[in-house]
Amino acid sequence: MDRFHGNRIPDDNQPSDHHLTGTMGNFALGSHEFDLRSLPAEFYLDPYPTYALLRSETPLFQCPDGSYFLTRYADLNAIYRDARRFSSDKKLQFAPVFGEGSPLYEHHTTSLVFNDPPLHTRVRKAIGNALSNRVVETMRAGLEALVEDLLVRMEGLEEVDIVADYAAAIPVEVIGNLLSIPKDERGPLRRWSLGILGGLEVGLDSEKLVYGNQCVEEFLAYLNEFIARRRKRLTNEDDILARLLRWESDGERLSSAELYHQCIFLLNAGHETTTNLIGNGVELLLRFPASRDQLIRNPSLVDSAVEEMLRYESSNQLGNRTTTQSVEIGGVEIPAGTVLTLCIGAANRDPAQIPHPDAFDISRHPNAHLAFGAGIHTCAGLNVARMEARVAIARLFERFPHIELRGAQTRSDRARFRGFTRLPVGIG
Repeated sequence: MDRFHGNRIPDDNQPSDHHLTGTMGNFALGSHEFDLRSLPAEFYLDPYPTYALLRSETPLFQCPDGSYFLTRYADLNAIYRDARRFSSDKKLQFAPVFGEGSPLYEHHTTSLVFNDPPLHTRVRKAIGNALSNRVVETMRAGLEALVEDLLVRMEGLEEVDIVADYAAAIPVEVIGNLLSIPKDERGPLRRWSLGILGGLEVGLDSEKLVYGNQCVEEFLAYLNEFIARRRKRLTNEDDILARLLRWESDGERLSSAELYHQCIFLLNAGHETTTNLIGNGVELLLRFPASRDQLIRNPSLVDSAVEEMLRYESSNQLGNRTTTQSVEIGGVEIPAGTVLTLCIGAANRDPAQIPHPDAFDISRHPNAHLAFGAGIHTCAGLNVARMEARVAIARLFERFPHIELRGAQTRSDRARFRGFTRLPVGIG
């Protein structure tokens, strides 16, 4: 079974004894039994041995439904950077899943991430530099105050859930600020986001489909009223929604549906993945105590630490493209109209690109991971996500250096978005 492990983790950074999840196991699905539509519970605990086996033996694995599952870094990087031959448009793919005309279909086929130019180009242009690193830095003071408030609330508690009590609370507030949603109206945002993104998982059941459609409808109803209010008092504010509304008045108008769905996309894109980034990052530092101690001794490592967290436990594990013409990948001829699943989690541990990929090294440099994609669809909010994770993780371990895992952690049973639904810790 040693072939499933890849490179060994250095002895001074072994996982702590109290780590309870199965991320260091050697469970792996062979190509004869791998099917995204039917995955065992062990896979969700630790998908990486399976990914390593596929990458080694069948890096272009043809799934039972005729699509391909890709695991090599070089293949993913090239596909991400070729929007002409590899389309992000999901209309044909989503129609049989959601049903044409359903709220989930309307949303996911209109949002920025699942579109090609010209809609993709128009919306990216509208957002402009509102999410540039320079602009994002102006948000730091508010983020630090939010994190400080959350940490104060933890003081004196015997146990907290890092997901519910900390990680999930941060991106909702940050995105609420980006859209200027009043604080007393943000209560449903996390629920809506989880319900809508749940519709993207493989093997969607009818209950989740109904709930996802309900969440889209509720969110659209809210945005219809909220955006009407914003239009009446539009000023020189520089939040993303104001930019979209001003751009609308400059003649490059988005339809009301396009406008609403970009707002939903902005919440979804920045909410669950950032929650998972913070939760995964905290768990990794507790799993690898030498790295935790290294960061506490040298807080300036937080930037490279977050990049390594993004690589090692990418919040977004899977992406998709559809071939627009016949293409050859790694000697395999793939016809036009073929769906490709791009396994970011596997590519980020490809030894052909990353030295010692199964070692968690918070000082790793360079670190050319694909957690944010590449090319024209590089994540628009990557600067926001990085800042949130850096502040949240650095301040948590500065305030509570003796934090430790306590009780059973619960991984979400989702292949596309990797994170915890529960991560209890004692803060000491």
